Amino acid sequence: MTPVKRILKIVAAVLGLALVFAVGFVRLPYYAVGPGPANEVIPLIRVGGGQPTYPPSGKLIMTTVSFYQVTPLEALRAWLDPHESIVAEDVLYPPGVDHATEDQRSRSQMDQSKIDAAVVVLTELEDYPKSHGPGALIEQSFPGCPADGELFSGDLIVSIDGETVDSRTDASKLLGDVPAREPIDFRVRAAGETHDVEVAKRPCGGSKEPLVGISLVDNFPFPIVIASGNVGGPSAGLMFSLGLYDLLTPGDLTSGRTIAGTGTIAADGTVGPIGGIIDKVVAAQRVGASVFLVPKQNMAELQGVDTGDMRLIPVGTFDDAVSALQRTAS
Repeated sequence: MTPVKRILKIVAAVLGLALVFAVGFVRLPYYAVGPGPANEVIPLIRVGGGQPTYPPSGKLIMTTVSFYQVTPLEALRAWLDPHESIVAEDVLYPPGVDHATEDQRSRSQMDQSKIDAAVVVLTELEDYPKSHGPGALIEQSFPGCPADGELFSGDLIVSIDGETVDSRTDASKLLGDVPAREPIDFRVRAAGETHDVEVAKRPCGGSKEPLVGISLVDNFPFPIVIASGNVGGPSAGLMFSLGLYDLLTPGDLTSGRTIAGTGTIAADGTVGPIGGIIDKVVAAQRVGASVFLVPKQNMAELQGVDTGDMRLIPVGTFDDAVSALQRTAS
């Protein structure tokens, strides 16, 4: 073999290895999106304070959408999969917003959905909010306001500027008495730990009035913890509320069935639309669900979709969902 041929052979081998590396390992600015894990919600809910619980005989399932950044090889595989699609990066992550910030926003949405789910159920079953625990729970921190990145959904405010907070009303009054831009010392409890946070009010979110930028609810009368792992976004709210309701009531919404669903939940019990509804239907079918609860505003997207033996039930409120499950129980 001549020296020239030897060099060409080496160059070809290097280029071949580079091509294999690029196809198998280089990430493209695209994501594969498809059905994600479908998780049972009852094992994720813990209720304390000696409150009696009544685990159902069946399963209540929250459905998810999965996505991952693809290599060229993974993009080809996803393209061939009828249950996956390829989307550009800016569909999932808004331009100019880094991934960490967007992921934190998604986790905050999940935390808010847990709080709203508990508010809905406690209002239905208990003398809440009239009867509540000490402190004030942060339901939401608004983007761009002073509390953003400092105070989080689920934080329990126990004092403000050294004054004990017994209720949401206490917290609102104490905050209203502090002049704009004067530091406010919050003592909050989160994940079993207590820490201090300093925030000052200023105009934000389109308001000319100085704000901290939080919404509050009264603390729950007994401990409620809902785990969510790495799942983000607000779309598990409906299923969390149904799981907590079923756990706290002697009846059984499932009647031995596997019931899946999706939908946001507001503190007033309204069920809102979500993204990825077709992927979530597939996730529900994969775990053998016989019923799938769908936000009313998403039903049009499922016209013509083959759901097999799985029944679709549209719901607009938490009460709609409870009534439907009770009515269809065998």
